[in-house]
Amino acid sequence: QLQLVESGGGFVQAGGSLRLSCVASQYSLNPYSVGWFRQAPGKVRERVSCISASGASSNYAHSVKGRFTISRDNAKNSVYLQMNDLKPEETAVYYCAAFRGTCPREDLSFTDWGRGTQVTVSS
Repeated sequence: QLQLVESGGGFVQAGGSLRLSCVASQYSLNPYSVGWFRQAPGKVRERVSCISASGASSNYAHSVKGRFTISRDNAKNSVYLQMNDLKPEETAVYYCAAFRGTCPREDLSFTDWGRGTQVTVSS
């Protein structure tokens, strides 16, 4: 089973930036598309972005387009989420998850999940 570990979360003021990392161990991340998700207390988990296995294609939630950028470095078995102009309502635990294939339409299709990293945006 692919093991994913997120890092890079923390406290930031509104308008600030953070870069999250998702590192895979046990197996190569190369065949997997990887998504970033977030879940705030009392709210439904939301997919933020997904990147294809090759890195050639990606997609974003409407709310983060133009501010967040997903990327990957397969040589480092890593996927990143650069988050700019953060808003207080984006305070949440951010998770990465992997799916062997193209970014799936259904979130439940992702088979391997990390434990998350907390992002707190103060106003």
